[in-house]
Amino acid sequence: YLPDYCLGEYNGFDSGDYRAYSLKIKNGNGDSCTVLKYQSYRIFKGRLELVGLPNADIDDNTETLELTLFDEVTDICVKLYYTVYSEDDVISRYVTITNNGKEKATIEKCMSLMLDLPDCNYDMISLYGGTQNERKYQRVPLHHGSQSIFSRRGFSSPHFNPFIALCEKDATQTKGNVYGFNFVFSGNFLDEVEVDQHNFTRVQIGLGSDNFSWGLNSNETFVSPEAVMTFSSCGIDRMTRNFHRFTRKYILPAEPFETRPVVINPWEAVRFDIDEKLMLEFAKSAKETGIDMLVMDDGWFGERNSSFAGLGDWFVNKDKFKNGLKSFVLKVKEYGIKFGIWIEPEMINEDSNLFRAHPEWCLRCKDREMMESRNQLVLDMGNPDVLKYLKETFTETFKDIPIDYFKWDANRHSSQVGSMNLPKEQQGETAHRYMLGVYDLLDWFRRQYPNAMMETCSSGGGRYDLGMMKYGSMIWTSDNTEPHSRIKIQYGSMIAYPAATMSCHVTEHTECEDPKKLNYRWQVAMGGALGYELLLPKASKTLKENIKQQIKIYHNYEDLILRGDYYSLLNPFETNYSAYYFADEGYERILLTFLQVDAEKPKEILLKVPETEENAKYIDEFSGIEYSGKNLCDGISVMTEDSDCNSKMWAFKKII
Repeated sequence: YLPDYCLGEYNGFDSGDYRAYSLKIKNGNGDSCTVLKYQSYRIFKGRLELVGLPNADIDDNTETLELTLFDEVTDICVKLYYTVYSEDDVISRYVTITNNGKEKATIEKCMSLMLDLPDCNYDMISLYGGTQNERKYQRVPLHHGSQSIFSRRGFSSPHFNPFIALCEKDATQTKGNVYGFNFVFSGNFLDEVEVDQHNFTRVQIGLGSDNFSWGLNSNETFVSPEAVMTFSSCGIDRMTRNFHRFTRKYILPAEPFETRPVVINPWEAVRFDIDEKLMLEFAKSAKETGIDMLVMDDGWFGERNSSFAGLGDWFVNKDKFKNGLKSFVLKVKEYGIKFGIWIEPEMINEDSNLFRAHPEWCLRCKDREMMESRNQLVLDMGNPDVLKYLKETFTETFKDIPIDYFKWDANRHSSQVGSMNLPKEQQGETAHRYMLGVYDLLDWFRRQYPNAMMETCSSGGGRYDLGMMKYGSMIWTSDNTEPHSRIKIQYGSMIAYPAATMSCHVTEHTECEDPKKLNYRWQVAMGGALGYELLLPKASKTLKENIKQQIKIYHNYEDLILRGDYYSLLNPFETNYSAYYFADEGYERILLTFLQVDAEKPKEILLKVPETEENAKYIDEFSGIEYSGKNLCDGISVMTEDSDCNSKMWAFKKII
């Protein structure tokens, strides 16, 4: 029994604690009362492996606390895990639930993390938005009652990202206490924050109860996804850097290449109108400009000439590639560049051979007309027959083909979430089983193609989460590549996720022929992993030479961007500018960027780099101008412009 004036660790439904509950289980008596009592604890090296789920890796210093709780009426055993990453100020939280009773139990709500705080003087930071407008920054004060963000879409979604933070009301980028939270999961989720009558604050992250239930027979165990939390006493930036380091060290897969390849993806230039001749023209142009890889997007398979047909039929279109996929890829390789390819395994068109053969393989509710979105239906990834088909088909299609890169897309959310493969009493498990199936196939791709890189995508950034990052080195940040929009999208993304996860492309062929506009788009894209989506074969000689120089500069600073520490100076949601810098561990090298969002009357802005040594000397490698550390601490001057493409970069290197 936990009265609602106590701080708790994990509480059950109908247990006497009337605040937000962590666990609800319908038991054999027909009620959902769950009263958990402490039984024991242990501390061990390493962590519990969450079989079938993405979870953080460990190192030699990782330790885990296990707390065992039990319900003496139902014989339900709950184990709470706290895995500590002490060097990075991160604690991972997850839960196992075992039915030791004789009767079946059904989990109706399961949260991975609960934290009670003894006060409520906080603002809540979250990231909201929509397709092509992802991860917009929002900071609002807590109030009495409940505040939540969530997804019921089957995907973590662009509408709310699973990340949240609580910061003291006067906290800034560099001052104040900040608690950060995130979820290592890519499906439905619930982040809820409740302030009670005693001014206590309860934070919870987990699966929630929407589109989720899970049956537990006697002696069966359910394992929750992992949630992570961090604390900073030095403002929002430190919280951000904690999560960045943790994600790079323990979540992201190993890099398959010494340097991250700069890609050319023809999608925005030509859409579905591709064939071998045109793709080889792109490959030739890529070689001329120093681009490292050609990524062939949608349109290479089945009867895929538009968005209306072909999804599910993962065999090469012989009209477009008459000698087959392998012959084409080998020709691309002759230019000395790498090759990547687009896939969308989770989706299907009604106009496809697969649907005609297996309409029962789609997510659907019995006796209801199937609901299309974007001309697509969603495959039931929890069905083992679907996974078997996909693995066999991709194995055959990509047999003996040297693929360096997969772009994994998923272009619609789930609705009518039912499975023809499950009995009626298990229909509530469909959404979670779906994600387990997605992770199974992602893991299979990682093992089947260990030397290939993976970029994930969901209509852009609709599944931008730590779960997908476990399998893909980066995520297509947004389908919106317009640079003024991207400034805000990238700022919001960087609050929780490192630049290494952010795929950023220079687009709009005609605008890029203007050197000033090209430079602006490039400097925006230098905030993450650089790529291009231009009609490159038609580009002028001047444009190609400019791109070549951009790529050389990018590779010179790629290590700072993808692995350096990030410091935010100006928030584009609060000002007309974004400014930030990446620095190495000893502040020997600093890459500073200023981006103006909209045109305005010219004025001076000072950009301060306070971490530098006042008596040290630095040189800007772009201009050759020398600065003292005091100059950088006091602020570098930059002028705003009555222009829609004003930006500037400095690359400081310590020389004394």
